[in-house]
Amino acid sequence: MLVDDLRALPERHSDWVTLDAARVRAFADTTEDWQFIHLDEARAAAETPFGGAIAHGFLTLSMLSMMSYQVVPDLPGLGASINYGFDRIRFVSPVRVGARVRGRFAVASVDEGDGWLAVHWDVTVEIENAERPALAAQWITRFERKS
Repeated sequence: MLVDDLRALPERHSDWVTLDAARVRAFADTTEDWQFIHLDEARAAAETPFGGAIAHGFLTLSMLSMMSYQVVPDLPGLGASINYGFDRIRFVSPVRVGARVRGRFAVASVDEGDGWLAVHWDVTVEIENAERPALAAQWITRFERKS
């Protein structure tokens, strides 16, 4: 029943989240990626085609965890989920610092093993008021079955 329930989930969207300068700075400090294109608005506007500072692509990617908590329902019989990996990740468009993004999640397929389920998600991170997404990915999360 769980597999069918997961396969039947409709496409879902997370809430919008702002990738503001404080979040970008915190990510830069955590990853030690202090490249000026992320932290110096004036220099990024003058020296890049982006028109100003942009969020780290990996920051945008890392927001998938938070976004997924908003869209994946509690499913009886499943315990903890783990990040199993990605089949594909593409950083399609840069996200300007201060922009809002949200995740769009659709179940592509579900694999079942002894005591676990692997959900393959087609994920897009949309940028508010932009035609092209920030990223597109095929993400796999693995859920352990409760005994």
